[in-house]
Amino acid sequence: MAVEVYLIFKGNCREAVSFYEKVFNTNKPEIMTFGDSPQNPNYPLPEEAKDLVMHTRLSIFGSTVMFSDTFPGSPFTTGNNVTLAVVSDDEAQMRKAFDGLKDGGEVKMELQETFWSKCYGSLTDKFGIEWQFSYEENN
Repeated sequence: MAVEVYLIFKGNCREAVSFYEKVFNTNKPEIMTFGDSPQNPNYPLPEEAKDLVMHTRLSIFGSTVMFSDTFPGSPFTTGNNVTLAVVSDDEAQMRKAFDGLKDGGEVKMELQETFWSKCYGSLTDKFGIEWQFSYEENN
């Protein structure tokens, strides 16, 4: 059993997933759009929804992160309800990913030694998603 994170975007999910795919050097994800889903003639799909991402996923540091665009007209709040924590014993890999996410983002705390970790930092990426990075020894 696992707890998986699901991130919702407002029309730029495909761009975000492509960015994360490069930053974390993952396999290219399969993307299902709202237009790919079975259509109900009683509830026609709005044209602006057809190419939006209904579902996709990436494996990031061994965890599954799922993504979707919000359906047109649905309420949406950018990123302030989710923080992703990357906990790893590979400091070099953490630093590379942190540096990648800094592109267009805002660093809240550069990677540095803290009382709980020899390497911790946090940032908000260019899509408004908050990330924390923490080094933990693999015991």
